Amino acid sequence: MSEFINAKVDNGVAWVEINRPKALNALNFQVLKELGDCLENLKKDESVRALVIKGAGDKAFVAGADIGEMKDISPTEAKGFSKLGQKIFMEIENYPVPTIALINGYALGGGCELAIACDMRIAADNANLGTPEITLGVIPGFGGTKRLTKLVGDAVAKELMFTGRMMPAEEAYNRGLVNKVVSTDELEAEGGKLASKIADKSGVVMNLLKEVSTKQAELSSEQGMIMESSAFSICFTTQDQKEGMAAFLEKREPEFVDR
Repeated sequence: MSEFINAKVDNGVAWVEINRPKALNALNFQVLKELGDCLENLKKDESVRALVIKGAGDKAFVAGADIGEMKDISPTEAKGFSKLGQKIFMEIENYPVPTIALINGYALGGGCELAIACDMRIAADNANLGTPEITLGVIPGFGGTKRLTKLVGDAVAKELMFTGRMMPAEEAYNRGLVNKVVSTDELEAEGGKLASKIADKSGVVMNLLKEVSTKQAELSSEQGMIMESSAFSICFTTQDQKEGMAAFLEKREPEFVDR
């Protein structure tokens, strides 16, 4: 039984909610462990084609790691906390289906790191993203120094990390940190619409595409092309490739077998 994570699956979309609103959904050891367990359980559900992560309440996606819990931990415990967050966020980055973060309010520190571990991000117009760890005498510990640079470039990432300032939603959109900005009232519907578009595609092909597109940043150009060609050829072993191309030629919507 999970205390801080709610999950449901609806029409191929898994909705995962971090439910600790009184603490602005702050991440501690227990929340991270429950999130990891939830993600592992959802992998067993073959109907899941897309994953949406959100925070409970109207003030924060995730305001950060739990400072009250972190304040007096030892260096050894701090390393364990960092490793746990890195492990779970890496699982999200490499999750077999596309992942979407719905950012309402604050996504700071560990919350920003959780959001950027997802494939896509939709922000409400009240969202603020940032890595203010420097103001607490620490640095990002859940993969932020790596992923933030990849998303917004070295100079902008360093400015955010070195100053600790918050980036409002519109600037985050202009910097490429989020895919779209909508009103707070539209956020969940917009996330559901995007997830449904993904869930409607071939599951087996989407799994291949997720893996190949995620790994490209780690590979040389030559290695990336080899991986792409191999995955492209595997598509031609599926019924969905035959159905997709037949539907195109017959000018109809495809009916994929593995959705």
